[in-house]
Amino acid sequence: MKNLRNYFASALISAAVLSSCNPLQLDEVQDPNNPSVGSVSNNATPQQIQFLVTGLESRHRGYVTNISQAWNTFGREIWYLNASDPRFQTDWLGQNGRVPDRAYFGFGTTGGGSWAAPYQAIKQADVLITSAANTNLIPETSKSAVRGFAKTIQGFQFMIPANFVYQNGIRIDVKDPQNPGPFVPYAQALDAIKTILDEGDADLQAAGSGNFPFILTRGFNGYNTIAGMRQVNRAITARLNAYRKDWQGVLTALDASFMNLTGDLNAGPSHPYGASPDVFNPLFYVPNAAVNTIIVVHPSVLRDTIPGDRRVRTKFFRRTTAVTVTTDAGALVGTHQDARWPANTASIPFIRNEELILLKAEAHANLNQATQAVEAINIIRNAAGIGSYTGATTQAALIDEILFQRRYSLWAEPWGHRWIDARRYERLNQIPTSFDGGTIFTQFPHPQAELSWDEYKGN
Repeated sequence: MKNLRNYFASALISAAVLSSCNPLQLDEVQDPNNPSVGSVSNNATPQQIQFLVTGLESRHRGYVTNISQAWNTFGREIWYLNASDPRFQTDWLGQNGRVPDRAYFGFGTTGGGSWAAPYQAIKQADVLITSAANTNLIPETSKSAVRGFAKTIQGFQFMIPANFVYQNGIRIDVKDPQNPGPFVPYAQALDAIKTILDEGDADLQAAGSGNFPFILTRGFNGYNTIAGMRQVNRAITARLNAYRKDWQGVLTALDASFMNLTGDLNAGPSHPYGASPDVFNPLFYVPNAAVNTIIVVHPSVLRDTIPGDRRVRTKFFRRTTAVTVTTDAGALVGTHQDARWPANTASIPFIRNEELILLKAEAHANLNQATQAVEAINIIRNAAGIGSYTGATTQAALIDEILFQRRYSLWAEPWGHRWIDARRYERLNQIPTSFDGGTIFTQFPHPQAELSWDEYKGN
């Protein structure tokens, strides 16, 4: 991804060496990945559309750091230990009665990576859709493909603020940032997101077949065809349908996704990272490094493991020296760190085959189809080396088992799965706080910037 400072640097050099130019006057510099709306809204060239596609991929990963650190802390999958600023512990763990407000630490007045960043990606997708619609320089099938891709990303991104503020509701109509639509309740928002994803799938279908007409990063390797992009769209839809409690809808979406019951559990699209001018993987930490700012495995995750679980061996690295941070509520000791990333340029998946198989198990369990649910559960258990499921096959028992497997299969992924899972099954009180003396949040209020804008507009 291009870095804006490179372009400013080039402009400064050019201005200095050309004696005929005023060295203090610079021409406007366009960031090619995030150009102004005006520059691409009328008859955009294929190259400009390409820049927008690449820019949307970059925006698409804007949530990763904040959600990985914060939401996974809320669900006690991790602690994000930071000795330089105790608020990462005290505020995010809800210690000593702390509760989220409209400018909470780590989110600010805009909601940061849990609100502002996803809405920026949604807006970038709108710009891409408008630019493709208003040009005569690409064929109609390419326009359809671009719309389908953009709406697929929008569907994914809308779920982030929806799960952040939960019953407080989100804005779906944000095409005009000066006059955004009203907040809609959680269930209504999820239905609207379903419509966006379905429209994206229909657009991709209208694009025909073959390769996606614009270049995507390596994060979409294996899915950079029209058919592959439709599979990604349906995978995201399956996750959404679980939140909507549309269990048959989960299975229908999975059938059209990239789910493979005998395939690689790690298969799926991802967010790529790299050296400058790109950015490094924000979740990578050098093993055993002498640091006091690091993501560590929550003690309850270590306590509850099943002996011999391969996920524990491959995801958790036991440090030679534990990391300890002391807050006004006591000491937090991290003995294990994240071992999932082999290098600081490793890609981070945003939905994987393993999650899809677990969604299949969950849907079957909720439909009282115990045999199929157990079959899917056993794929996960046997891959982890812990043997087939031998427990009760009541719906309640199967849901318990599935949620347990999700804790380890989806541990600390950039989505806060356990926090969301516990909330949707009304089990937030089962998330342990004994190790940190904190509290478990249910949801966040709207960021202050949203209310300030409404007040300014007189809404």
